[in-house]
Amino acid sequence: MAFQSESDAKAYWKENLGLMVKLMVVWFVVSFGCGILFVDALNTIQLGGYKLGFWFAQQGSIYVFVVLTFYYAKKMGDLDRKYGVDDE
Repeated sequence: MAFQSESDAKAYWKENLGLMVKLMVVWFVVSFGCGILFVDALNTIQLGGYKLGFWFAQQGSIYVFVVLTFYYAKKMGDLDRKYGVDDE
């Protein structure tokens, strides 16, 4: 991986870290927030016969984590191409 300049390298890592922080916040809100903090409010809603709070605690946060993983891979591919450090 070779950047054109030091400022490109810093900008790349700044965007990378910004993306990771945003995705970690989403993951935290879904896993901890929906599974623990907001469970009582979410349990008033049913999803497939199960209370929504229970569903998020057991399966929903896992699905969101998988989606976030694919989203991160896509966005990092875009970022690599933007700064010319992709594998191609």
